Amino acid sequence: MDLVLLEKTLLGLFAAIIVAIVVSKLRGKKFKLPPGPIPVPIFGNWLQVGDDLNHRNLTDYAKKFGEIFLLRMGQRNLVVVSSPELAKDVLHTQGVEFGSRTRNVVFDIFTGKGQDMVFTVYGEHWRKMRRIMTVPFFTNKVVQQYRHGWEAEVARVVEDVKKNPESSTNGIVLRRRLQLMMYNNMYRIMFDYRFESEDDPLFNKLKALNGERSRLAQSFEYNYGDFIPILRPFLRGYLKICKEVKERRLQLFKDHFVDERKKLASATSMDSNSLKCAIDHILEAQQKGEINEDNVLYIVENINVAAIETTLWSIEWGIAELVNHPQVQRKLRQEIDTVLGPGVQVTEPDTHKLPYLQAVVKETLRLRMAVPLLVPHMNLNEAKLGGYDIPAESKILVNAWWLANNPENWRKPEEFRPERFLEEESKVDANGNDFRYLPFGVGRRSCPGIILALPILAITLGHLVQNFELLPPPGQSKIDTAEKGGQFSLQILKHSTIVLKPRSL
Repeated sequence: MDLVLLEKTLLGLFAAIIVAIVVSKLRGKKFKLPPGPIPVPIFGNWLQVGDDLNHRNLTDYAKKFGEIFLLRMGQRNLVVVSSPELAKDVLHTQGVEFGSRTRNVVFDIFTGKGQDMVFTVYGEHWRKMRRIMTVPFFTNKVVQQYRHGWEAEVARVVEDVKKNPESSTNGIVLRRRLQLMMYNNMYRIMFDYRFESEDDPLFNKLKALNGERSRLAQSFEYNYGDFIPILRPFLRGYLKICKEVKERRLQLFKDHFVDERKKLASATSMDSNSLKCAIDHILEAQQKGEINEDNVLYIVENINVAAIETTLWSIEWGIAELVNHPQVQRKLRQEIDTVLGPGVQVTEPDTHKLPYLQAVVKETLRLRMAVPLLVPHMNLNEAKLGGYDIPAESKILVNAWWLANNPENWRKPEEFRPERFLEEESKVDANGNDFRYLPFGVGRRSCPGIILALPILAITLGHLVQNFELLPPPGQSKIDTAEKGGQFSLQILKHSTIVLKPRSL
């Protein structure tokens, strides 16, 4: 009898708790949420939408639900904005409110739960990391200090291509040689170090680990476990691989680069006036107690991905578009020859005298934006956006690709036409002065790497066009520009074979 009474008491208590929760919900604050597809319990919209949240799929939803819409992906609220006005609100007007970063189960592993700069929440740690990284990486002084090295690296690319008989006949996968160039560009800045060739064992080990990190992080395969915690056990194998890759990468950074630089610094007794590369500044901040050793390694992790890969993707897209638009290539070559003179190689200062080259770079970044959804933002607290209530800790995506490819905002946006930036869009720059065009974002969490990426892009494309005629392989009229989207990335699906016929200069 006592057991029956106890059972009834527990059932009554359970029912009372359920009723209390329901009443609390009904009496609680009623949100005016953005429109979107109707969610189902537990799974939200995941069963309707799936894992592949690329820029084109989200554009299709914007056409259906409007310039702001909400997807409930399991436990996560995903808000997507697709208008210049709302982009300005998220990135500029309410830059503090939406200034944090949402993370996920994989990026938590690769960034030590936000110990880096890119994926940390908005606050004191981010301000400190941004300040420490600005001086050694993101100033005009850095550009002027290293631009001769960039020019030398692309000159070596030209020389190596000319030595390869396949390049002018059947063609080569140029990306492989450009990848070495980009690693050397950034490792010079970071460590005063360069790799001698594509066969360098350390370069190949580093490239393989970074490539595996990129594949694991950019994949949509793990979204289901990130969105829906009850499915997370199915990700154990995936997350184990991520942890192993993370540990091997950080150990490689430490053993071969960071510790070696520490030894050199102690052996030469460098003072603050003799610091030669970025890691010296960062290690000095560590010695002062501003950051710890893990922060140092996660800064190196950020640069390996954010600076090297994204710029390489943009170079590859730019070359593909020039191959497929020979009239643009001819016009660019004519500008360079006319302004500089035949055979005079493009330098960084020259790029400012070549408006069509600048327009080619801008158009590449518009049509083939390397990070089409920017890096996701997050509001730590409840916020308002576009007249709607945004629940705390919502993931905010700005569809920057659609802002720059919406026919309501651009004339014939599907065309690769650099002339638009010399004609109707002549006042638009990549620095975010127009919220229709945000390849690097804008505001507090914008990509500071713009100051490095733009000159490297211009120098590289300029050198290639003035030294070679860029053509598709024999038997093809164009190269394949099918896209491969990722969590944040827009890459070319197939690394194209390019024929490079040397010009007589």
